Amino acid sequence: MASTATKRMDSLRKTALVAGLLYLVTFVSIPTLALYSSVHDPNYIVSAGPDTAVLLGGILEVIVAFAGIGTAVALYSVLKRQNQGAALAFVAARTVEGVGIMAGVVSLLVLVALRQAGAGAGALGIGQMLVALYDRTFLLSQSLMPVVNALLLGTLLYRSRLVPRFLPVLAFIGAPLLLAGDALTYFGIIGRSSGVAGLLVIPDALWELLLGIWLVARGFKPSAITAGMATAR
Repeated sequence: MASTATKRMDSLRKTALVAGLLYLVTFVSIPTLALYSSVHDPNYIVSAGPDTAVLLGGILEVIVAFAGIGTAVALYSVLKRQNQGAALAFVAARTVEGVGIMAGVVSLLVLVALRQAGAGAGALGIGQMLVALYDRTFLLSQSLMPVVNALLLGTLLYRSRLVPRFLPVLAFIGAPLLLAGDALTYFGIIGRSSGVAGLLVIPDALWELLLGIWLVARGFKPSAITAGMATAR
């Protein structure tokens, strides 16, 4: 019995470690703000120069898409013991986010392909449309969906007490601020890269960063859920 309980506790620790590492991996896309700066030039599709930065940004975003889905899949086996419906919803939301991220990357890859093919001035409108499509897709996938994710995961973690409660509370603070930034951006009141938008995203980003660090460094706190998993046959 003791050996079985120990193995289950080790499994819980591994689950927390994997989920935490994947959360930290999702931050590799931060450089895309700089890597994609050139595509917002209205004349990008007819300009000269390498496309390496954009292609690298695409790779980083695909990594983020898979890592984000991985966080939900890794946590599902534990979170379902708190609320299976909400845990499934979190997996679904992360999947939608990942698909949206990859859809945005595809629009930029098409832009690069047209540029490399020498599409010419006649394709300026198409190029600008593809960049606008990426920006709107980003707003939905990497800005709106994190609001849903924060509320779902924050609620599950708050009720289960698997992590210190200040972490999900930070999610509850960050989600409405991020949503407000999304609304302001959607209606053109602020720019996606503006200082105000940057400030509004900080609490949500901090929540995910600290959650990743906690899960890697400490794992899950002892709770009714972990106790039940450790003693289950």
